[in-house]
Amino acid sequence: MSSAPEQEAVQEAVRAAVPEAVGDRPASAPVPAAVNGRRPDHDRGGPPVWPGAPTPLGARFRVGPDGVAGTNFALWAGGAEAVEVCLFDEDGTERRCPLTELTHEIWHGFVPGVRAGQRYGFRVHGRWDPWTGARWNHAKLLLDPYARAVDGDFTLPGEVYGHVRDWPQQSVADTVRDDRDSAPFVPKGVVVHDEAPDDEWVEDRRPKTPWADTVIYELHVRGFTKLHPGIPEELRGTYAGLGHPAAIEHLQRLGVTAVELLPVHQFAHEDHLLRRGLRNYWGYNSIGYFAPHAGYAASGTAGQQVGEFKAMVRALHAAGIEVILDVVYNHTAEAGELGPTLSLRGIDNRGYYRLQNDARRYADYTGCGNTLHVVQPNVLRLITDSLRYWVSEMGVDGFRFDLAAALARSMHDVDMLSPFLAVIAQDPVLRRVKLIAEPWDVGSGGYQVGAFPPLWTEWNDRYRDAVRDFWRGALPDVRDLGYRLSGSSDLYAWGGRRPYASVNFVTAHDGFTLRDLVSYHQKHNAANGEGNRDGTNDNRSWNCGAEGETEDAGVNALRRRQLRNLVTTLLLSTGVPMLVAGDEMGRTQGGNNNAYCQDNEIGWVDWSLLEDPGWRELFRLTSRLLALRHAHPVLRRRAFFSGRPQAADGLRDLAWFTPRGEEMTQRDWYAPASTVGLYLSGRDIPGRDARGEKITDDSFLAVLHAADSPVDFTLPGPPWARTYELVVDTSREAQEDGPGTVHRAGGAITVPARSVLLLKAGTAKNG
Repeated sequence: MSSAPEQEAVQEAVRAAVPEAVGDRPASAPVPAAVNGRRPDHDRGGPPVWPGAPTPLGARFRVGPDGVAGTNFALWAGGAEAVEVCLFDEDGTERRCPLTELTHEIWHGFVPGVRAGQRYGFRVHGRWDPWTGARWNHAKLLLDPYARAVDGDFTLPGEVYGHVRDWPQQSVADTVRDDRDSAPFVPKGVVVHDEAPDDEWVEDRRPKTPWADTVIYELHVRGFTKLHPGIPEELRGTYAGLGHPAAIEHLQRLGVTAVELLPVHQFAHEDHLLRRGLRNYWGYNSIGYFAPHAGYAASGTAGQQVGEFKAMVRALHAAGIEVILDVVYNHTAEAGELGPTLSLRGIDNRGYYRLQNDARRYADYTGCGNTLHVVQPNVLRLITDSLRYWVSEMGVDGFRFDLAAALARSMHDVDMLSPFLAVIAQDPVLRRVKLIAEPWDVGSGGYQVGAFPPLWTEWNDRYRDAVRDFWRGALPDVRDLGYRLSGSSDLYAWGGRRPYASVNFVTAHDGFTLRDLVSYHQKHNAANGEGNRDGTNDNRSWNCGAEGETEDAGVNALRRRQLRNLVTTLLLSTGVPMLVAGDEMGRTQGGNNNAYCQDNEIGWVDWSLLEDPGWRELFRLTSRLLALRHAHPVLRRRAFFSGRPQAADGLRDLAWFTPRGEEMTQRDWYAPASTVGLYLSGRDIPGRDARGEKITDDSFLAVLHAADSPVDFTLPGPPWARTYELVVDTSREAQEDGPGTVHRAGGAITVPARSVLLLKAGTAKNG
């Protein structure tokens, strides 16, 4: 933290250069008399402002006193000295209406005659004193944190910064106030006509897929639909496009039960991307937690995006598909102290963000410049109000929380008894939806895989790493693989958690696609304009003998086989599988493992791949495996394996075998191995069905073989099985649809190099 003499020296230097620039006024100083030569109450001339109500927060159209229709505006701004709601006509004319009522730090007022479709923003008055974290600047029009719709885009010229962005001395630039009006350059909130939650969201209309039966498909609204030939061109890249029958048909044919949408909250593009002619494509730069991102709307941005999003959700629900949102409540698009003033920074910087001891600086547990201060009641309220809105009024079924460990921090450390997790656990709406944590952040102690409490599932990156390493021949032994394939009991078998606490994935939006994982040894991110410095270097990939695309038929055949191995391993593992859009048909990003700014063919799904027989077969295998998973409860267990005998014959619910057909010993687990046999018994599955009947199923033996030469594998005899019927053989480009070859137990079969065999066990009863 800078010393007082150092602060005063900098302030003196700035005052000498720009006398009115730095706000070093005491807390009791009056509101500035002019902004760009006009008084703060310029162009009021509008309707009167009645007292209104402090709740709900945001802009809510309703009928006021004496039956007069209008809009109630309410804004939490704890340390502010004055608040104005600014109304904008179609030609950009601004009318400012002071909110003079203050209740529990909420400024509020009812403006008669303001109806749905009205564009608005806030100006908040207060001290400019960055040294203490105070960054009020009423020259900046601020987006309502509770805006239900946003009209316009963030282009980030200098006017939208609270400080002088291009100040020559960048080390103190954030202390120099910029008095230019930002209103012409920023989007506005839109008043939306609120409809009471109706029967379209009643519980029996939602799919309500149990966690154990869930298969997640991670997709980008724009990227999934932009090139789809079956979607009308005017709907591609939009919510309406995702809700179109052509898009939904693919999801149904594949067999997934939920789509996990990359961020659809209103977001902004970073300045460094705009300067390079790029845009934030993924959307992990939120600025409006209630507003569907306007750029994904085909119907308009004056509130129509809300109805379009709801229609998309209804269409997916009608197809039996749940909607999960990837949400970014850990930081906002305002970045660090040199970032723009768009909303929360100008409303109450100290109330919304975590600041360092040097209050000019932000505590950054996210790598994005700032971190929301979730311990603050008003911030916690903002997040939970947003979550409930998306469930109750927009119809979504769950959330994946980006960098969830940042939300679980108390004052500094990650705390699984934190206010955020406690509030979620007792909320009657939120505790009933799907909750997925990305269980880490970039701060000290931020890696929390396996630590989140019951109700939560987690992205399991240890599953990803173990499976990648096994298939590229880099595992020192198979202990970790055994845990990952069987539900990761070492991480999740506590506190009543179940195997579905683990979201298993091999790829995600962040990193290589599945095809690139077997085609590239190194990242190729030149298109991002950062000198290939961005993106991880720890890809755990293997290019199968050539870097990138090749005409070598042998290499290409091996790559497709490896893809089949990875998909099969994922969909046979216990836990919740997650696929990434396009991986089921060989989508490539050309080796770019950080395509966050590639709103183009690099980031979009290429639907022409389905016209290629090889990639079409990968889709067919994926769909077949998902159908197999759906048909067999032994592949989607609701309880962890015990590994103990279930009956006098010694049959256990889970057993591991070496190629000799013998059960693995302690020594085998600690030794390098490229071949593992996994036996799943369907005879004694814990739990009962909806009628209270015992659940039984077929039993299966899966043989995973990662070596580059075939191996003979002896099939275990009784009590495990008497015969084995081949169901899946990933060495084959195409799988047989009918019954496969039947092998006698106790005999040896040849497992082809780098392949997975799935065999159905036949007992005296069934085979």
